[in-house]
Amino acid sequence: MPAIEIYRTLPEQIAARLRQDVLSSKLKPGDPLREIDLSERFGVSRGPVREAFRQLSQQGLLVLEPNKGVRVAQNPSVEVRPLVVELRRKIEVFVLNSIFQRITAADLEDWDAILANIKAACESSDVDALTEHDLRFHQAIIRSHDDKDLFALWQPIAMRMMMHYNRLDDIMESYREHKRILDAIRADNKQVAIKALEDNIQ
Repeated sequence: MPAIEIYRTLPEQIAARLRQDVLSSKLKPGDPLREIDLSERFGVSRGPVREAFRQLSQQGLLVLEPNKGVRVAQNPSVEVRPLVVELRRKIEVFVLNSIFQRITAADLEDWDAILANIKAACESSDVDALTEHDLRFHQAIIRSHDDKDLFALWQPIAMRMMMHYNRLDDIMESYREHKRILDAIRADNKQVAIKALEDNIQ
């Protein structure tokens, strides 16, 4: 998967901006969103905003409630979060185990490019960029599987986990965790790669 994602339609562009606002905590859990306000902000009609809302609700970042409008989703509760973590681990480990013998040099080149972006974000303490590239790293692995329905299962779980990215005291540890995954893949050590992947998903 390329390191740079291109959003071609207006709804995709709006969804990308709102997604970053949610993941960077500019929009907080429970915050309401209004079509008319966002259509003015982005200089578009309400249709593309409505479609962006639909996309982000499918991704687990927004909640659409009849007669109540749209709001930012809540973080998983302390009780539920371990289940969310376990579900994401199961999906990603399943995918990595399935594709391990089919990973190509081109795959590694793409993942290395994303890893370089993760390193740059860590070095500059840019949490917004780190969140974006962290998601892209794992998304690239998921999209490598032939069954594309796995991405639809994985995406809302991963997105909800990435809200308010503040797990690490040392931000460079994120780079080191992802590097351990790639180093193990490159060394053809599936067991170590899976363990590194599991350790990264917390």
